[in-house]
Amino acid sequence: MTSSPSLATIRVDGPAPEADVARDLARRAIPVIPAALLFGLCWGIDGALSAAFGLALVVLNFLLAAALISQAAKVSLALLMVATLGGYLVRLALVFGAVLLVKDASWMELWPMGLTLVIAHLGLLWWETRYVSASLAYPGLKPARKE
Repeated sequence: MTSSPSLATIRVDGPAPEADVARDLARRAIPVIPAALLFGLCWGIDGALSAAFGLALVVLNFLLAAALISQAAKVSLALLMVATLGGYLVRLALVFGAVLLVKDASWMELWPMGLTLVIAHLGLLWWETRYVSASLAYPGLKPARKE
């Protein structure tokens, strides 16, 4: 009698599409920087600095998520599941901790930083959906068109 492999022993070999998507998302955040800074300027220079801090947290959050998932997939599917759910909670705590560390700083304006966190997370994810393939043939980013 043969037993099927368990989730603790199955690993995912091959490319890590989540890393490609996160790098692409970070690249797409670059043109958002001026908009975030202009938005933050409604609260003055401190607001612009706070918005920049919020945008940096968003990009680091996406990159850390991709790193956790791609490394966990190389070990086992069970660890992948733990890293996905547990990593979300850890990353949420890290963002919360980063905000707590700077909330009383002289340059910190909470409204522009908080709005930038929410809008940039949702906006960048929505923007990235146009470039992600929903196909097993091309996991990750859509292949470039040949014209």
